[in-house]
This record gives sequence, structure tokens and C-alpha cells, in this order.
Amino acid sequence: MKNSKILEFLELVGRLKHVKRTGWILCDINDCETIAGHMYRMGIMTFLLTEENNPTKLDRLKCLQIALIHDLAECIVGDLTPHCGVSPEEKHRREDEAMKTISGLTGIAGDRMYELYKEYEDQSSPEAKFAKDLDRYDMILQAFEYEKRENTPKKCQEFFTATEGKFDHPFIQDLVKELYLQREIFEKHTVVNGHV
Repeated sequence: MKNSKILEFLELVGRLKHVKRTGWILCDINDCETIAGHMYRMGIMTFLLTEENNPTKLDRLKCLQIALIHDLAECIVGDLTPHCGVSPEEKHRREDEAMKTISGLTGIAGDRMYELYKEYEDQSSPEAKFAKDLDRYDMILQAFEYEKRENTPKKCQEFFTATEGKFDHPFIQDLVKELYLQREIFEKHTVVNGHV
């Protein structure tokens, strides 16, 4: 494996530290998170799996790896959302080609990344399904953080609506309930204090 290819790979990955997530841009969120920031918090959340809340014995390392590569293709294709005018099939095709390009730079390591990416896309393992829950949960948690920061209850409601009832893992379901509870309290407090 040539070091020049590794450097190219790392530079591609580095782009994700600077690319803002499209959904927030479309919602007029100032100073919004980057793709790398989103994947980082998803990765950190895998450490919260314990004996107590992981009865099905998910492989935490695999969950972490999927979290860190699930949006990797976006360093080439960008963050495509349903609002971008690109069909789901075309989005998948572009991302698959990008992942093949990225994977080709790193030899055996790239083979593993591509394999995990496909697992996530196909939702073909319990770990891939858990990573999907993390993806959705991080999005609504981020949405709530923006609502609090800007003092605008319900501003990001579309993200909650889009994910409602789509969480499978009991641990994440419990976190979603807590988030909904805190969001409700925030909304009531804001209305009571006359900010809405």
C-alpha cells in the first residue's frame, strides 16, 4: 500500500470536517454541524452500550466502525437529502461509486470499510440497524439543541416527524422518550415566558 494513496484517503476524509450537513442549511440554521461532527457523536454513543442495555450483545466495535464510515461517501458526493432533487437510486449509485473509490485507496482496510458500508446500506446486521438508530437519534438531538440555542420551539419539527416510530433498539427508544420529554418541557417553559 503506497503512502501517497493513504494521504489521498486521509485528505478525502478530512473534507468531512468542513462540510456542513445539508438538512440544517435548508432550515436556515447558522453555524451548523459538519458531517464529521455528526459521525463523531454517533461513534461516542456506541460507548454507552453496556451489559445492562445491550441484551442482544451487539458488537460495540462494529457499531463504532459503522458509525464512523456510514457517511464517508459524502466526502466525494456531498450530503444529498430528499430536497436535493436526486432520486434515492441515483443517490445510492453515487455513494456506492464514491465508497469504491475511497476503499480502493486503502487496500484491505478499504475492503472492510466497503463491507461495513454495504451492511449499513442494506441494514443487514443488528449492528447496522443500531447504527441507523444512532443516525436518527443524533439528528433529532441536534435538532433539539438548535431549537434551544435559537429559542425557537418546534422549529425543527420535520426531523422529529420523519423519525417518529422508527427507533428499534430499546436503549435508543428510552433516550428518544427522554428527549421528547425535555423538548416538551422546553416548549412549555418558552411559551410561559412569552418567547413564542
